[in-house]
Amino acid sequence: MHVDYLIIGQGIAGTVLCEHLIKAGKSVIVIDESTLSNSSKVAGGLYNPITGRKMVKTWNCDALFNYLTPFYRALEVKLGERFLIEKPIYRPFMSTEELNEWMGKSAESIYQPYIGEIKDKPAYANHVKDQFGGIILKQCGYVDTATMVSAYRDYLKINHLYKSEAFDYAKLVLTDRGVEYEGIHAKKVIFCDGKFSQSNPFFDWLPLRPVKGELLFVKTKTKIEVIYNRGVFVIPLSNRICKVGATYDHENVNENITSKAENELRRRLKQLAVFDFEVIDQKAGVRPATKDRKPFVGIHPKHSQVVVFNGLGAKGVSLAPFYANQLTNHLEFGDHLDSEVNIERFFSLF
Repeated sequence: MHVDYLIIGQGIAGTVLCEHLIKAGKSVIVIDESTLSNSSKVAGGLYNPITGRKMVKTWNCDALFNYLTPFYRALEVKLGERFLIEKPIYRPFMSTEELNEWMGKSAESIYQPYIGEIKDKPAYANHVKDQFGGIILKQCGYVDTATMVSAYRDYLKINHLYKSEAFDYAKLVLTDRGVEYEGIHAKKVIFCDGKFSQSNPFFDWLPLRPVKGELLFVKTKTKIEVIYNRGVFVIPLSNRICKVGATYDHENVNENITSKAENELRRRLKQLAVFDFEVIDQKAGVRPATKDRKPFVGIHPKHSQVVVFNGLGAKGVSLAPFYANQLTNHLEFGDHLDSEVNIERFFSLF
């Protein structure tokens, strides 16, 4: 079998890149062991243009957010599934000073596309502690990553583009024309293997910094219609169930749920919320984060047939579409890769 690209891994990165290559008219085969856990299955899936304790625009915000919504909407139509949920985020202010600061920022052109409204008095006091008001953000929401990845896997299977198995590096043969793997001939192999990149002999030199994250699923009698985000995010799902997260653990990088994380998330939720809740489930995953918090995108320094698209971390749903498009254009047309994501920045480690 001859294809243009062999893709290893079908999490958020592999799914989104595969779709870009197919839209570009390229042929692909995806190899993925779907029974293995990965962060895409338990990700919060939140996309938020203004983040962090200091509330600043997320890196490369304008380019990322202008691209992601049309991409996911088109993919929903293709797959016949709904997984992009556009929903405002409400972030309560902690002080009058913070309120005043954002009243000033709201007039700045760089923030205006993402600010829905500044509340100078309690707006959701029956849900959260917001005695100083808060900010309603727009162009945000979440992607149901588990639904998206599962639906795309079904699409690949129906079209005979998917092999459900663990990838064996020892069986990959590099040739003058590309790569060979168990009867598959491809121009290039692209690794979208998440945390497993640490044992990838081609890219184990890249400074991946996996981070464990845990989430709670809580049931409440309160009808919540916006996403709350202050110290913890609260994403309303269906049937008055909310996803609450997330923790960041750099030490215990496994997928076991812990009482420590549950207690931490309970505490942070109680600091934000005034509604009662019951914990009904807890999940853990490992995010493929990087040393500099930027993705790994590009071609291997020695083997031009070998490519990486990885390291999307906690912001995978917002990073993946834009940079999958950029990588596709780089591979097919030689277009420029942003220096901040190009793995050339780490060639000295190879």
